[in-house]
Amino acid sequence: MHDWLTGFRGGEKVLAELAKLYPEADLYTLVYVPGSTCEAIERLPIHVSPLSRIPGIRHHYRAWLPLFPLAIRSFRLEGYDLIVSVSHAVAKAVPHDAGALHVSYCLTPMRYVWDQSHHYLRSRALQIATAPLVSALRRFDLRYSRPEQVDCFLAPSSAVAERIEEHYSRSSQRVFPPVATGAFAPDPRGPDDFYLAVAGFVPYKREDLLVDAFRGLDRRLRIAGDGPLRRRLEAKAPPNVEFLGRVSDTELASLYARCRALLYPQEEDFGIIAVEAQAAGRPVIAFGRGGVRDTVRPLGAAAAPATGVFFDEQSPGCIRAAIRHFEENAGSFDPNAISAWAQRFGVASFRENFARAVESARTHATKPAR
Repeated sequence: MHDWLTGFRGGEKVLAELAKLYPEADLYTLVYVPGSTCEAIERLPIHVSPLSRIPGIRHHYRAWLPLFPLAIRSFRLEGYDLIVSVSHAVAKAVPHDAGALHVSYCLTPMRYVWDQSHHYLRSRALQIATAPLVSALRRFDLRYSRPEQVDCFLAPSSAVAERIEEHYSRSSQRVFPPVATGAFAPDPRGPDDFYLAVAGFVPYKREDLLVDAFRGLDRRLRIAGDGPLRRRLEAKAPPNVEFLGRVSDTELASLYARCRALLYPQEEDFGIIAVEAQAAGRPVIAFGRGGVRDTVRPLGAAAAPATGVFFDEQSPGCIRAAIRHFEENAGSFDPNAISAWAQRFGVASFRENFARAVESARTHATKPAR
């Protein structure tokens, strides 16, 4: 069970590996746009909710959020021994037989109503107007996170595990998501003289901090990617900040391997980009919250070798200070050791850890045998 299939992002990469683990499974989702994901997903039998038949919904599905609870409860999953939900919204609320084992890979508790509602409801007027809906969605989310609905939660990071505990009062097992670490490798020529950011240009990614941090700084920043805020930031950026737009996978691998370090000002649930850069042997200069606490070993920590530098505040000044700290200690970073560290987040590790977690959940389940 997946919330919706309209693109190929982090959650769909998890789903793609599950499709390979369970190649004869049925796949259920609220909205499906054919051709939007990958072959592994789309060769499964895909069952959709009535929402998927609404004209134009593939482009505006988020606007139908108030109907998601009703749509997910319209499914009837009968006759299955195992239900796996990949959920950041309502997928884990899918009805199923009482005897089925339900393992929920919770990408995060629903952002829209918990930790990041202020990012989605930016004006005070909108927050007041949507307060009844937010309260109703919270009640729904809590109701269908209970043990009688979800036997076992899996979390992609310690940060998400903490939020599951905070919002649902449930424990979870940590299973890192799959990263195609084999697609990246250190460049024996060493780095070029530029820093790199891989951007989505949405508010929480905080590319604005990077633009301001490099204003007046005698350093080069190259930003790959595209998104809603790109043009606004590009218009006011200093000349030492270069916007590359969308790049191919091959170009991105080269950028990772040739940059001095990846700059990572956002707080992510896990953060695939930070792992990819490390797989290419490059350090990460990151805001020290969220998934990077699992994926980056900061300079000065007890564990060695270091794979990056953390800064404690999302501000241009803190980013500049972190860059200086990194450059003063550049000799402490070994590209091959950084790349070796990143391999623990690879696809093979995910498959092994997920299968082990499901077997553990099955062993400890109290439901009657089918």
